[in-house]
Amino acid sequence: MYENFGDIGMNIKRLVDEFQQISKSNQSIQTIEDMAKFVDKHPEYRKMHGNVSKHVTLVTEMSKIVEERKLMLVSETEQELACNGGQVAAFEAVTNLLNNESVSDTDRLHLVMLYALLYEKESPVQLMQLFNKLASRSAKYKPGLVQFVLKQAGVDKRTGDLFGNRDLLNIARNMARGLKGVGNVYTQHQPLLFQTMESISKGRLRDVDYPYVGNHFQQGRFLKDLEETQRIARSSTAVI
Repeated sequence: MYENFGDIGMNIKRLVDEFQQISKSNQSIQTIEDMAKFVDKHPEYRKMHGNVSKHVTLVTEMSKIVEERKLMLVSETEQELACNGGQVAAFEAVTNLLNNESVSDTDRLHLVMLYALLYEKESPVQLMQLFNKLASRSAKYKPGLVQFVLKQAGVDKRTGDLFGNRDLLNIARNMARGLKGVGNVYTQHQPLLFQTMESISKGRLRDVDYPYVGNHFQQGRFLKDLEETQRIARSSTAVI
């Protein structure tokens, strides 16, 4: 349920390949369209793996939407915005997508919101240009939506290091990840909640951001409770 689009496609292809070996078929299967054609030509495959057939149909439709809305390009840009610095490159990438006729109004809005959260202080002039571009390109855009996000969650309102670019430790960690390389550019972003939970497990929460966590004794108690919860969750998953 929680796998990304690419992994789902690969898992379905693996199942189709298994049946292809059983049926002694020599048909080449390289794309989602190939998988759909293979299923249509082999009704016995539908009988044996009806659930997989439904998934092939679903992924086929998803693939059409991804292509029509240029979601791979949008997703890559969002990941680059969230994980890598560079205001000039970010502004150029967002501007190009705002000019892309295939990108939806909703995706355009998301891109400008993400850019605004990152660079509201660093590039106010360019941000205003994006506001104007968004208003001219997106008929459904309502003035003030991005400003509302900044009012509620802008740099002056939030604590912590949302994008890992303010704290020296986070900057060093991101640089290390970049040097090691990321296997999938579309899944390189780690939510702040994940990083917060990791800091909790290692006892590295910043006092300035979490002043009410408690003393070291209480943190030790919390870590023990967290460990017990993790074990229970793993046991439940194994049973299911």
